[in-house]
Amino acid sequence: MERPKILVIDDEKLLRWSVEQNLSKEGYHVITAEKGLEGLELFSAEQPEVVLLDIHLPDISGLQVLDSIKKEDKNTVVIMITAFGDVQTAVHTIKLGAYDFVEKPFNMDKLKILIGKALETVTLRNEVSQYRDKISHNYHFSSLIFRSPEMARIVELVRKVAQSDATTILLQGESGTGKDRVAKVIHYESSRGSRPFMDINCTALPETLIESELFGFEKGAFTDAKQMKKGLFELSDGGTIFLDEIGDMKLSTQAKLLKVIENKTFKRIGGVRDVTVDVRIIASTNKNLQEDVKKEKFREDLYYRLKVIPILLPALRERPSDTLVLAKYFIEQFNRDFKKQVKGISRETEQAFLDYPWPGNVRELKNVIERAMILESEEYILPEHLPAEFSVQQSNAPLAGSSAITIPSGGLDIEEVEKGLIRQALEQTKWNQTRAARLLNLTRDSLRYRMQKFGLLQEKS
Repeated sequence: MERPKILVIDDEKLLRWSVEQNLSKEGYHVITAEKGLEGLELFSAEQPEVVLLDIHLPDISGLQVLDSIKKEDKNTVVIMITAFGDVQTAVHTIKLGAYDFVEKPFNMDKLKILIGKALETVTLRNEVSQYRDKISHNYHFSSLIFRSPEMARIVELVRKVAQSDATTILLQGESGTGKDRVAKVIHYESSRGSRPFMDINCTALPETLIESELFGFEKGAFTDAKQMKKGLFELSDGGTIFLDEIGDMKLSTQAKLLKVIENKTFKRIGGVRDVTVDVRIIASTNKNLQEDVKKEKFREDLYYRLKVIPILLPALRERPSDTLVLAKYFIEQFNRDFKKQVKGISRETEQAFLDYPWPGNVRELKNVIERAMILESEEYILPEHLPAEFSVQQSNAPLAGSSAITIPSGGLDIEEVEKGLIRQALEQTKWNQTRAARLLNLTRDSLRYRMQKFGLLQEKS
């Protein structure tokens, strides 16, 4: 394992020698420089984890060196070395990004403790950075798997929203359609991607806690408030706050949320001072908020404030062409996770997937694939590997040989019969292709193929 590098920039030769001798015994790789410009060259070449920097240097000031180091790598820990009486200047350097300062003549044991803490900070920063990079890598636009034109339009809208300055976005759709993933893609593909993403489930938080969690509280605001606590809005300043299932938020909290959206300010519980934040708010719901507004369960002014940019995620049954491409994606993912080599799904399973209404949407599809790959060991996922709901679906399908049509003695044109049934289903559903396909036990793509074949697409247009 490579030894941590420490760069010492100080014009006192004896001090440089003493620090180098003591820190080298602790296992550090120590590099020294007499002047500021020399120190900057060594910093660029060696990339040390910690810099010990004197404020007073013979060529340029330590403040200039600190500024240059922070511009090159803002995560580098810089400890300032100050002469007696320079405490005020040293405090100023902390505001400029220095980690801490030591006063000459300093105690070597205290310096070693300070460097140890500084290296812990470096390690923590690196781990956070790596974690953030890993998370953001999982939420690029490429992580949205689709083939249907419906989703293509949604993804294009998501791309525009992510790159815009929009601060309020409302994601609507049934449970399991991927609202949380879309929210993270919007965040990590935006200029806010390096800032915090706070995911808050409004259903999971008790009513008594949601206000204090969102806005924080002052010391003594209530019995258990032993010290001041920042809320999630304050902690996500500069980033994004995702309010999942906002339809379950109580009306009193909705009023405070509206104020935050409109004024960018709020007060902690028990506080008198306004706290100003810059956050993007993405709200999601599987409820019909417009109906809740009519029933006075949701504030009308908040609804329209959130609905500046609404994004409606279609149910999986409304975009059946995405079902198989998502199934393939999940099989590849679980092959990696479970160290398996499942080749895909059988043709019979494909048809079962296309016929199934997927009430749980993409989440249900993922769970079905995961269950089959955990419990089964065949090369392909077969119909018998699927949950019981699929058997019920098959049993409800019309029998192949049954028909309500009586064949006349003079015969009939089967294609005219098929065309008539398709037209009847379309008229019955007011030309809603998804619902018409369901009536005929077809996939939407199959229905569109037949509509094109019989000229019904042109007839509708």
